[in-house]
Amino acid sequence: MTQVASAVAEGSARTLRIRFIATICAGSFLLFLVQPMVARMTLPRLGGAPTVWNSAMLVYQPLLLGGYAYAHWLGRFSGRAQAGIHLALFLAAALTLPVGLNGIIPSSGADPIFWVPYLLLTSIGPLFFVVAAQAPLMQRWFALSGGEDPYPLYAASNFGSFAGLLAYPLIVEPLLPVADQSLLWSGGYLALMALVAISAFLMPKGIPSASASRHETAAPERATTLRWILLAAVPSGLMLSTSLHLTTDIVAMPLLWVLPLGLYLLSFSVAFANNRRPAELLTRAAPFILLMAAFCAFLDSTQFPFFYAALALLNLFVASVALHGEMFALRPHPEHLTRFYLAMSVGGVLGGIFCALIAPLVFDWTYEHPILLVATAILIAPRPIFGLNARLWDGGNRAATLTRWGLLGVFLLSLLGAGAFTGGDAQFLQFGAAFVVLGIALAGLGNTMLFAGAVAGLMLGLNGWEKIQMSREPGMMTRSYFGVYSVRTSDTKLRYLVHGTTVHGIQNLTPALQTQPTSYYAPRSGIALAMAAAPALYGPAARIDIVGLGAGTLACYAKPGQRWKFYEIDPAIEAIASDAKRFTFLSKCLPHADVAIGDARLTLAAEPANTADILAIDAFSSDAVPMHLLTQEAFATYRRHIAPNGLLMVHISNRFLDLEPVLAAAAAQGWASAARDYNATVEERKLNYSPSLWVAFSPSQVVLDQLVRADPAESWRALGGRAHFRPWTDDHASILSILKPYKRDK
Repeated sequence: MTQVASAVAEGSARTLRIRFIATICAGSFLLFLVQPMVARMTLPRLGGAPTVWNSAMLVYQPLLLGGYAYAHWLGRFSGRAQAGIHLALFLAAALTLPVGLNGIIPSSGADPIFWVPYLLLTSIGPLFFVVAAQAPLMQRWFALSGGEDPYPLYAASNFGSFAGLLAYPLIVEPLLPVADQSLLWSGGYLALMALVAISAFLMPKGIPSASASRHETAAPERATTLRWILLAAVPSGLMLSTSLHLTTDIVAMPLLWVLPLGLYLLSFSVAFANNRRPAELLTRAAPFILLMAAFCAFLDSTQFPFFYAALALLNLFVASVALHGEMFALRPHPEHLTRFYLAMSVGGVLGGIFCALIAPLVFDWTYEHPILLVATAILIAPRPIFGLNARLWDGGNRAATLTRWGLLGVFLLSLLGAGAFTGGDAQFLQFGAAFVVLGIALAGLGNTMLFAGAVAGLMLGLNGWEKIQMSREPGMMTRSYFGVYSVRTSDTKLRYLVHGTTVHGIQNLTPALQTQPTSYYAPRSGIALAMAAAPALYGPAARIDIVGLGAGTLACYAKPGQRWKFYEIDPAIEAIASDAKRFTFLSKCLPHADVAIGDARLTLAAEPANTADILAIDAFSSDAVPMHLLTQEAFATYRRHIAPNGLLMVHISNRFLDLEPVLAAAAAQGWASAARDYNATVEERKLNYSPSLWVAFSPSQVVLDQLVRADPAESWRALGGRAHFRPWTDDHASILSILKPYKRDK
């Protein structure tokens, strides 16, 4: 009889756990499915700048905090009262379905760093808030219903989050238009409400509130709560800084931001799992992975971009497991569960605020990333790996003396690596000093101060001091909401405008060559041929509009009598291009250039029809693609903007995406089209001409034929279309089908 009762009890406990795991996973799945979905919905209004995603995370994290705070507040009521309040809130939030963006349109002077969060908050705030409360609240209900140790359920929660995040780009976005995605999510929300109602209905009666029950365990100390917050803040910030670091400085590959967030979520599943062995192994490996990441943080990542990207992601995952694992080790009694998760969410918000609000305003480069690497080094508390390490740092005057001398040595070695004592930048000295610092770091395992100092010194010696020096020189580094830009001058009298690792403009400083277009705008490029043909096609007063200013290179194709206008989303770029101390394309070729600041698509849509004879689209941010500039709706805007016999030129050079099928599908909607592949010769490369792919469109086949025949020596070809390729629309677009292997320009 006892065995039967035991079996029944065991089966009941298993059923209870399965029911709550299903509810928690469903909520987390929906929570992280809606994040990329809403980001996709914002494209027609906001474009694809990496910082847009950081702004979105700045909204999601406070809403998550609000949900966790609400779950904590509910603890003062009885179990049934909690259920009633929560279900009522579910119903109230359901009034905002189907999920989507509101109709708010920003003013022309609206700062996106504040406007973007406001748009998202007012659009999905209620729904996100109520779903965000699911993880801690269901864990509390699980404990109230008789479940043992609710904390491992958080691992299930983050597995659901990880699944939702990956499901969107791999399944939902490729298969469904945005409108259907919204309906699908809305149906999932109603299903989740049903699961919550079942859990509430089956909750035992007479369960007292937490405030009314006797506190058998002491409340966590303030120092413990603070440590929870720090342990949560650093991985949260590191996730955002890694996303921006990757997309800005390593590989500007679309959808790359999904990977850092996915690994961040997965780290919770490992750190909070019942099986502690994986978390312990990764925690032991964390200092070594961190040292590798610090070694590469400031190095030129263009040589091996995917190696650097993989290393940055590995470090994020391993460091997050280590820090979240310590949180798990410090978890309180289930009586204080919601306080624990509230502190966790506070840390997540602080990490988001640091990366998304403070860093862009304070730093001119992505310095938040190395700062967070040092913070990680401080918090992971590396263990000694050898007996010698343990004896060195077991306290006393000897340990203090060694620490001081070790830190001084690291500082001097970082200066040696930077060439401070030699007046040069000999790589053998730089890397030799770096390897000595690595040795000090390994010896410092068990000494938090020395280990963290070695991590900082390693980064400073490997180009960190050089980056800081660039920041100190006025005009060399600029950071805006849309990117991080640097202006660099080479020994060969060339000046570069660089966004992350991508060159956006090159000017020859030799006086006789300063007005010569270079880079993607070489004399035999598609855009140059169009500009050369403009007088013959449209007369001496041709109207030319350019979307994307860059360094202002195209201005040097302007001819007297023509009307030129640039459309640029980033005021920082206008400031750089207009500053004759940095670039002189505008000042020498088009001194009074008309530059309209704002999203080009929205600006063009607001202008009268038939405004331009030639419209050039050259607005890609590094290799990231503003999808909203390549949809059918965008091409309709372009067609309205140009004359009936006008010419549309689109620049689609890209290392990661084959955009020709997208443009071929757009051309099928009534455009005549032709593509121009420009491959610079060896001699032309010496003149800093870069390979490019420009596509010409026109409503008039006659005009396009005139362009193609203008210079028979230059070859134009048909666009490379793809059978059954679905045209991009604001409602449906996916880049998965057009990804191509990475090829670095030789």
